[in-house]
Amino acid sequence: MSATTSKSLTPGPRNAPADFDLTPFSFVRRCWVALPPDSVYRLISDVSLIETWSPSASAVHYEPGDGPWVGARFSGSNRRDGREWVTRSEVVRADPGSAFAFVVGGAEDGIVRWDWRFHEQGTGSIVEQAWRLLRTDPVLGDTPEDLLALRDHMAQSVESTLVALAEWTAGHGTR
Repeated sequence: MSATTSKSLTPGPRNAPADFDLTPFSFVRRCWVALPPDSVYRLISDVSLIETWSPSASAVHYEPGDGPWVGARFSGSNRRDGREWVTRSEVVRADPGSAFAFVVGGAEDGIVRWDWRFHEQGTGSIVEQAWRLLRTDPVLGDTPEDLLALRDHMAQSVESTLVALAEWTAGHGTR
C-alpha cells in the first residue's frame, strides 16, 4: 500500500494489512546535554519529570509501588491538536546509565515504543530519543496520511523536549 493511498489501514482494531510497512513511522533525534549518562538516566527514568521538558505530556506517574524497572507501569496525560487523553505504558528496558524504554499500551499489545539512550561524550552525554509505531490502531488515525502527521508531530515534540532537556540540565545540573 502506498503512502498516498487513502484506504483505511485498520480492517480490524489490532492489525494493519500484512503488506503495510511500518518502517516510515519511526524516527530518532539526538542532542548533547551537560550531564554524564548516569545522571541523565536518573532524570529520564523518573517519568514524573517528563512534563518539565515535553510540550505534549503531563501528570505522568508510576503506578503505586512501581519505579524505573522492567515491567513497571505508569500513566500520563498527552496533548495534541487541542485534545487531551491518558495513556498507560510499561517499562521494557531499564539499563541505568545506558538506556530506558517503554511501550504505550504495554509490552504485549502496545502501539508505540519510546527508547532513550545515553552515551558519554566529553563532559556530558549524547541523549538519543526514538519513537516507533508498533502497530496501527484507529485511535492514531485511519490513513497513512494520519500516521505521517502523527509521526511528524511527535518528531517536533521530541525535538522540543530534547532542547528543553539540554537547557534545563545546563541550568540545574545533577551530577
